[in-house]
Amino acid sequence: MILKPLNPLLHSELRLAIVSILIGVEDADFVYLRHCTGATAGNLSVQIDKLAKAGYIEVEKGFLGRKPRTVCRITEAGRMAFSEYVDAIRGYIG
Repeated sequence: MILKPLNPLLHSELRLAIVSILIGVEDADFVYLRHCTGATAGNLSVQIDKLAKAGYIEVEKGFLGRKPRTVCRITEAGRMAFSEYVDAIRGYIG
């Protein structure tokens, strides 16, 4: 049996957590993602940027009243990458 390689971008615990959360919701703001992942704001920001540059998520920055708000949503490319990653993992476990 030949094992499929794991997507290195999604094989990071925090990036995988972000994508896993976004798969199940229409969108999620930065505060919600930080709460769910337990990540620091700086680390979360860096990982969101990496996923956005790969085209896996879209990031919308704006304001809610006077407070800055960052909202993320998964793209079709992100859904496909996640699905392929899950399929590859299944090959490793059985």
